[in-house]
Amino acid sequence: MIFSFISKIVDGVKGGVFAGLKGASDIGSSIVNVVKNITISTLKESTEFVKEGLDVPASVINGALTGVGEIGASVISAVKGVVDGTVQGLIGSNIDQKTAVRGSVAQAVNSAKELGVNVGEMAVEAVKGAIEAVEKVGGDTTEATKTAVLAAFEAAKDIGEDALDTVKGSLESGIKEAKDIIDAITEKKEN
Repeated sequence: MIFSFISKIVDGVKGGVFAGLKGASDIGSSIVNVVKNITISTLKESTEFVKEGLDVPASVINGALTGVGEIGASVISAVKGVVDGTVQGLIGSNIDQKTAVRGSVAQAVNSAKELGVNVGEMAVEAVKGAIEAVEKVGGDTTEATKTAVLAAFEAAKDIGEDALDTVKGSLESGIKEAKDIIDAITEKKEN
């Protein structure tokens, strides 16, 4: 039952993104609101599963990125808006900031492997999208940056050593505070 529900979320979001963006002249500016609205409506229908801890952020990201890919748009160009819209929709649906950011960024990084795109670029854009979303809703951007960088780093580690090296380098050069956050992680593990 849970698997079919997750599949339903992924397919519903994918269809909604495809329909919402098909024919749009500027996907970049449309995607945040399309994904945000789909996230909110999806969560209204699935609150009991959210309360049970199902990974709804991952399902929304997965469906949205697949929908973007189906309309022929660049997933890398769209991921920032997808994560932004998802995080805003999750926070607007009373999901705590940390859960929204962590789940969205981690799934975006995992999706890079599945979609065959550059995992480092995907991680940087996902982190930027999460930070922008938290800023728009008046959340704690410092904490969001830390959570997003950690989520990207951990997701890359799960993919493999090459992905981890790529994501680490990309985050350190593309996200202002990332080097300090990553250094703090590695120092803790060495001690």
